[in-house]
Amino acid sequence: MNRPDYWLTKFSKLRVDRARGDPAPHKPLLLLALCDLAEQGALPRDVLPLSPELAFRFYTYWGIVASRRPQRPDVRLPFHHLSGDGIWSVLDPQGNPSPDRMMTRFAKLPSDLVAFLEDPANREKARRLLIAKYFRPSEQIALYEMIGLPVPSRQEIEQNAAYKSPEEAQLAGREARFRIRVVSAYNFTCALSAYRLTTITAGSIVDAAHIHEFRDSRNNDPRNGIALSKNARWTFDRGLWTIADDYRIIVAIGHFAEAGPNKDNLLASYHGKRLHLPEDRTLWPDPIHLAWHRKKRFKAV
Repeated sequence: MNRPDYWLTKFSKLRVDRARGDPAPHKPLLLLALCDLAEQGALPRDVLPLSPELAFRFYTYWGIVASRRPQRPDVRLPFHHLSGDGIWSVLDPQGNPSPDRMMTRFAKLPSDLVAFLEDPANREKARRLLIAKYFRPSEQIALYEMIGLPVPSRQEIEQNAAYKSPEEAQLAGREARFRIRVVSAYNFTCALSAYRLTTITAGSIVDAAHIHEFRDSRNNDPRNGIALSKNARWTFDRGLWTIADDYRIIVAIGHFAEAGPNKDNLLASYHGKRLHLPEDRTLWPDPIHLAWHRKKRFKAV
């Protein structure tokens, strides 16, 4: 059974077309109609049919956004494509998985989605998130009036639109802690070039880079980090240089072309030099992470 935060996160990350500037309202409007069904005790427990009654609710909601989307929509579009967002799975008339919106007739509802929407507190959170994230201010007011909720303050609407699950909030906090620990450990100095520049308004020219990329390692230990300027980080992430276990710099000579007025500042000039490291040896890069970078990122000769 997924927690309520799971579904709120799903609703906050709908894949909507933004080619016209504003988020396409099809999917969030259909989900608002689904909330109505749950509120009235009319939401099926297992399979939701693509019925005229559901279409009527959707098209009624559509009147709120008709001024910016004058073409009458096809309810089959969001009904089918919400499956791509992991909201439900879609079925054809025979009850088989549907490959096309023209064939989709039913949506198989996860039991915990039904339980989520049947809970009044969860349903209100879902409505507030959908309205805040996918609609214009004038549309937001109209939608709140339509579903009978008081119009919140602009600050509350912005908070609803910026919803983050507890896991996402924790990750953001860990990323910030990683950045502070790594950059300060290197005294706001680039580990490659030893260049240091700080200002009151912008902070530091260097930032914390993962050695073993985070999406693979999920590791925010400072020993998996290194302070680098933007140029140094760009070349490091693309494997144009790496670090030996003795913290000597290894440059992928022959894998790039470069030029500049000062040859001492060119990337090739750092080959064989020692990395600029923190005073605290316990924060030096872990050889395990350095080995990963040499194997997975470095453009070896």
